[in-house]
Amino acid sequence: MELVKGKNILITGASRGIGKGIAQTFAQHGANVAFTYSSSAGPAEELEQELTALGVKAKAYQSNAANFESAQQLASDVLEEFGSIDVLINNAGITKDNLLMRISEEDFDKVIEVNLKSVFNMTKAVQRTMLKQRHGSLIHMSSVVGVKGNAGQSNYAASKAGIIGFSKSIALELGSRNIRSNVIAPGFIETEMTGKLPEDVVAQWRDGIPLKRGGSPDDVANACLFLASDLSAYITGQVLNVDGGMLT
Repeated sequence: MELVKGKNILITGASRGIGKGIAQTFAQHGANVAFTYSSSAGPAEELEQELTALGVKAKAYQSNAANFESAQQLASDVLEEFGSIDVLINNAGITKDNLLMRISEEDFDKVIEVNLKSVFNMTKAVQRTMLKQRHGSLIHMSSVVGVKGNAGQSNYAASKAGIIGFSKSIALELGSRNIRSNVIAPGFIETEMTGKLPEDVVAQWRDGIPLKRGGSPDDVANACLFLASDLSAYITGQVLNVDGGMLT
């Protein structure tokens, strides 16, 4: 069942990890995929070829979602190439973890800029076309850390909590135009990044999760697929925790 067949999807930060998994899942379900990358040109080109081989349209764009002008230009370029933007998935994000007493102003500002300001930039950039279309699904990637906080991640938690407040406000603003805005809050998702952690650290994480395993990019991608499809046509302003019960 191709839940998003023929829809045009724009994903930020999709050359690897969760973003890559989302792009692959959407292409497998018949969506055309535009996605961004920051500096990983090789992996981005490989992913573009992989998605195209599935019989959909796919294109990689080097773009900085944290920059307002870049976001505006990206939306314009995608519209010119694809004709519409039916779904925006704000996935770009970074971490610069440290305790409050040690964190620098620069590292705090950078995380807010990349994780939160980018969501404003991209949502603002696609709003006009979605208003004209009178439909659209906005999906913003937060984190369980944005819901409950985490020691040593005050900047990251603030950025991810901000995404939740932003999304709920946009849901109220744009709902009358059939534009939905929802948040996904992943828990411990096993990617290339977590693969570098010591096994005892990973085991400790798993032990604290009711389902006794870390999530995969596919778990997050499937939640995105649901929120992008007509199966969730009456859902907006919500936060979906994809965490194996971590916050239960």
